[in-house]
Amino acid sequence: MAEAHQAVAFQFSVSPDGIDVQLCHEALRQIYLSGIHSWKKRFIRFKNGVMTGVYPGSPGGFMVVVVSYMSYNKYNVLDPSLGLIARLGQHVPISQYMCEDSQKIVGGVLVGTGLWVTIIMVMRNVLKCLLSWHGWMHARHGSVPLSTRLWMLLVKVFSGRKPMLYSFQNSLPRLPVPGVKDTCSRYLESVRPLMEDEQYERMEGLAKDFEKNLGPRLQWYLKLKSWWASNYVSDWWEEYIYLRGRGPIMVNSNYYAMDFLYVFPTSIQAARAGNAIHATMLYRRKLDRAQIKPLMLLQTIPMCSAQYELMFNSSRVPGVDTDILQHMNDSKHIAVYHKGRFFKVWMFYDGRLLLPREIEQQMERILADTSEPLPGEEQLAALTAGDRTPWAKARETYFSRGKNKQALDVIEKAAFFVTLDDTEQRYDEANPVKSLDSYAKSLLHGKCYDRWFDKSFNLIVFKNGTMGLNAEHSWADAPIIGHLWEHVLSMDPMKLGYTEEGHCHGEPHPNLPGPLRLSWDIPAEVRRG
Repeated sequence: MAEAHQAVAFQFSVSPDGIDVQLCHEALRQIYLSGIHSWKKRFIRFKNGVMTGVYPGSPGGFMVVVVSYMSYNKYNVLDPSLGLIARLGQHVPISQYMCEDSQKIVGGVLVGTGLWVTIIMVMRNVLKCLLSWHGWMHARHGSVPLSTRLWMLLVKVFSGRKPMLYSFQNSLPRLPVPGVKDTCSRYLESVRPLMEDEQYERMEGLAKDFEKNLGPRLQWYLKLKSWWASNYVSDWWEEYIYLRGRGPIMVNSNYYAMDFLYVFPTSIQAARAGNAIHATMLYRRKLDRAQIKPLMLLQTIPMCSAQYELMFNSSRVPGVDTDILQHMNDSKHIAVYHKGRFFKVWMFYDGRLLLPREIEQQMERILADTSEPLPGEEQLAALTAGDRTPWAKARETYFSRGKNKQALDVIEKAAFFVTLDDTEQRYDEANPVKSLDSYAKSLLHGKCYDRWFDKSFNLIVFKNGTMGLNAEHSWADAPIIGHLWEHVLSMDPMKLGYTEEGHCHGEPHPNLPGPLRLSWDIPAEVRRG
């Protein structure tokens, strides 16, 4: 393919006249721009890590504290540091090369920095104590007591200004460990309606025995873990509720999100995919830069943002006994499925994200491709829809080396997965129940082989321009994917928009390399299975 030829940075051939080396300057330029893009991302992540680490402090706050402290120290007879500034200034490595005033400046900066860090730690711990109070949960809706209002005011004061996505992670209180007696009591209360009197009496005896003997010892281990981890439940919940489940994740675990029901921005499949993919990549950019506002209850109480980390560049990898979540720091491509064929589509060119019309151009190329699926390729994704152990064994046996591994890596390391569905789905007011049932079933499971259920989420675009999501559940709960979907649906018709003909705004790129068709060598025993 011409696109593959363009991707080669240099070629050489050996002849009787010697070695002939040919350089492709365009390919080298793309490699250079890709490197610049990667270094920018690293710098942004480093900066975000620093900003999150010092929140609710800020660079501006640092300057205010240091300058104010040094000004006070200079124009007042009393030294508030009790001589610490002078001693620090004398012990910096280059103090012998500095005059006395310079030593005082350095010492003042160090003391001011220490004061700034102290203020940050005090504010962070006060906020953690405030968030440990849960009395606001019991207030009647519409009538907030004065005590709760004062508490909310204090939370806002100590929350700082303009928080980033992960700013509150160090201020969230630890999950409390309930007492053994309380746990047993609530367990008995929950199972009482499900048991006969004789069964319940036996369960009461077992609960009392547990409360006296094994319970206290296990409680000690649980408290020990709660001191070590900020949430003693989340990793066990992820492992034992989701990743160790050996049944199919399709339908049983994965969930879906629908499109607008009464608004149809365009009926052109490639155009709708172009805007949706571009909006999704813009959301990923904001996520990488931690520019997304954290979820807040009552616009005051911050929620944990840890689940956002695995939204993109992630895939669930099957194992014989338990699955794992694989996450890449970055991914510059997406994987696309259409009529039994898999494609790799680069999302960046000339060091920038592809524009909506350019992504539409790539989708048009895929839709216009008339090649037939390779043997076994069309229904390959059915492996992700079935039991986990057979999929894990097949993956190890047939997809751990060679071209099959290379193709599988493209899918699992993609930013996300896109299905250009060859069916039409839409809410029909004349037949609402049947149309919604068909739409929901298609998003939930499709044909069972045209969604890659292991990916963090699948963007599904139907033939008539309707779209939706299918999301894997182990990495996050629905509010996280809902945040992404709200962004996409608001960006699509309102900010990106379409031309009168229904295409994305802009022009196709004349030199844009096309999608790459993935190559498979699927054995007959896999195809029969």
